[in-house]
Amino acid sequence: MDAQTRRAQAFKALHEREGAFVIPNPWDAGSAKMLASLGFEALATTSAGHAFSLGRPDGALGLDDTLANVRAIVAATDLPVAVDLENGFADAPEECARNLLRAAKAGAVGGSIEDATGREDSPIYCFEHAVARVKAAADAVRGLPYPFLLTARAENFLHGNPDLDDTIGRLKAFADAGADVLYAPGLSSAEQVLAVVRAVAPKPVNVLMSGALDLSVAQLSELGVKRISVGSALALAAYGEFFRAAEEIQQQGTFTFTRRSMPFKQANQLFKG
Repeated sequence: MDAQTRRAQAFKALHEREGAFVIPNPWDAGSAKMLASLGFEALATTSAGHAFSLGRPDGALGLDDTLANVRAIVAATDLPVAVDLENGFADAPEECARNLLRAAKAGAVGGSIEDATGREDSPIYCFEHAVARVKAAADAVRGLPYPFLLTARAENFLHGNPDLDDTIGRLKAFADAGADVLYAPGLSSAEQVLAVVRAVAPKPVNVLMSGALDLSVAQLSELGVKRISVGSALALAAYGEFFRAAEEIQQQGTFTFTRRSMPFKQANQLFKG
């Protein structure tokens, strides 16, 4: 059994066991190694965190940039890696499917595609087209020689349309089209989370823990959530601390931030592995 098949099977098993698991979001190889050292069992890329690391805003990177980051993160640890493929970097269903296969070739064993267009004038694909994209992607990854878990994302809540009924309708259609995991980022209450979980059962649900939603792993597990991601939250935490430290130097001329920094020896040892 090759390494990618082992990772794919391990990733699938995480979605089949009891309870919820956390899939944190590294933005580069170094952050991936740190997360692996803490005992996390799988990783998912973050488009925003990766873009920030290259001095760009979220959504400004292309497919080649994304795949290069996937390869670096896959090479950094032995953990399964799922890729944030944004909207598949294509409008057409067949192109979206081909790009998912490229992500698999880069080493990913799972990936997500959004129903968001990336266009301000029309931010969400119409229902029929969104479903066709998921179906094409699901059909494509089924041809791989290992289980590749496709996550379908309904993006209403992130684009000014907190319509739970429409979001659930899309998720149910995505499940029927072949998606393995369902995901509606931006949910803001336990009641919304529970409604989504019940609507798409027995398919696993991914929940984004950031913003208004403030629930623990145990609470989400009780609600029936299978997978918990944090999106750009860890990258923002890292950049926030960096910014505050640099701001202290510039504005106060002091260096108290060093008292809470990770010791050099600890960091250096993490990156030796």
